[in-house]
Amino acid sequence: MKHPSLQWHPAFVAAMNLELKANRADLDFQKEYNLNTKPLEIDLLVIKKHPGIRVENEIGRIFRGHNIMEYKSPGDSLDIDVFYKAQAYAALYKSYGTTVDKIKAEDVTVTLLRETGPNGLFRYLREHGCKVSNPWPGIYYIAGTVLFPTQIVVTGELDKTSHIWLASLSADLNRQDMAGLLGQLTLLHDRYDQELADSVLKVSIGANKEIVKELLGDERVYQALLEIMEPQLLLREKEAEKRGLEIGEQRGFEIGEQQGLKIGERRGLGIGIQGTVAARREFGQTDDEIKAA
Repeated sequence: MKHPSLQWHPAFVAAMNLELKANRADLDFQKEYNLNTKPLEIDLLVIKKHPGIRVENEIGRIFRGHNIMEYKSPGDSLDIDVFYKAQAYAALYKSYGTTVDKIKAEDVTVTLLRETGPNGLFRYLREHGCKVSNPWPGIYYIAGTVLFPTQIVVTGELDKTSHIWLASLSADLNRQDMAGLLGQLTLLHDRYDQELADSVLKVSIGANKEIVKELLGDERVYQALLEIMEPQLLLREKEAEKRGLEIGEQRGFEIGEQQGLKIGERRGLGIGIQGTVAARREFGQTDDEIKAA
C-alpha cells in the first residue's frame, strides 16, 4: 500500500546512517546526489574516506570507494528496467570523474533496496546468466553480466534485531515490531542519532497508525511516544504562542498532570492542552477519541 504523504526517502537516508553508525566517521553520506540535472538524482551516495576500512554492517560489506544506493518505497516496483537504471546512474557517476578514469569501475558498487523480494527480477537475472547468491538474510549479491558489484537488499527479510532501522520502514509492522523500535530509541543518547531516529519513527507511525492506536492503551508506551515526540510538541507550542495562544507555565503543569503527561516536569514547561491534542492526533486518534480521553 502506498502512503503518498509519507517521506520515505529521508527516512531511508536516516535509517542507513543509523545502520552504518559503527563506521560513520569513515563514510561520507551524500543524499539525493545530483548527477547532472535534477531528474538524474541518486538517492544516497556513500563514499568510503579510506579504502582499507571494513564496514561492520552486512549491508556495507560489499562497499568499495563509491557506493550508489537506490531505495524503492513500499508499493514501488523493482524490475529489470529499474535495475538497469541504477547501473546507468553508476556508469554516469563513474564517467563524471575530474579526469579520465579517475573513478575506477571496480571501485563503484550499486545497492538497490526494497521491502519485499523482487522475485520477477531475480528470475529474469538468473534466466540471463546472472548468479544470485544470498550470503545473509535479506541481502542478495548479483554476479555476472553487470557493470558493477551489485546487491539487492530486501528489508523485509533482514534480521530485525540487527537491522531495526531499515526493517521499520514498513507499513506492515506488528505490535512487537513497534515495541522493538521504541525500545531501540530509548538507547540513543546522542542528539544527532535521536534526530535520525525521529525521521524513521515519524514514517513508521504514519504508515502503521492502527498498531499505534492499539499501543496507546499501554500508558508506558504512550508516555514513551510522547517523550520521543516532545521536541515537535514544543515547537508547535512556540508556533501557537506566536499566533497569540498564550499558554502559562502553571496551567501547562496542571493540564499535564491531569492527562498523565510528565514532559513538563522534566523540562520545566507544560505542554498544555494544545500539545496533548497535537500528540494524540500525531498517533492517529480521532477527535472523538481525544474528547473521550
